[in-house]
Amino acid sequence: MISRRIGRLLGITGVCLTIVVVANAQAAGQTSQRRACSSPEYRQFDFFAGDWDGFDVDKPEVRVAHNRVTWILDGCVLLEDYQGTDGSHGESFTIYDASRKVWHQSWVTNRGVLLVIEGGPQGDEMVLSGTDRTPEGKERLVRGIWKAIPGGVRETAARSTDGGKTWTPWFDMVFRPAK
Repeated sequence: MISRRIGRLLGITGVCLTIVVVANAQAAGQTSQRRACSSPEYRQFDFFAGDWDGFDVDKPEVRVAHNRVTWILDGCVLLEDYQGTDGSHGESFTIYDASRKVWHQSWVTNRGVLLVIEGGPQGDEMVLSGTDRTPEGKERLVRGIWKAIPGGVRETAARSTDGGKTWTPWFDMVFRPAK
């Protein structure tokens, strides 16, 4: 009789203890998820998040793209969805890699292009660079620069086929809030 009562008591206590342990583990997991990407470094690219219309700097009155840039995965990844008026479509995932203290972006397009660039803030600009290939297969350096400007964001890119001695402009765009 006593052993049955102790058994029931231990069974109930075990269930309660299990519930408390599971609840605490879930709460700890939620806390670590909220904190995972909350250090100031993760906010260095916040200025690029938004719903944008894109314009070439040379023709600021002609919209050439729509670009939606949103934080996903609990604020850890910046997802860019770029849709050009010429039918071009590209998406990028940009993340701060805390283990290496570097920003990383992987960009892919509906034209089979892959671009992987890395870097970080330099003054008031975000500068990411890497390599890609020309259509002939020759390696080429690529550098992208994002900068918050009054009323939007300016993004410029340049390429070099001589190891960085000279750079050729690739594009120069201004993103303003979409209408």
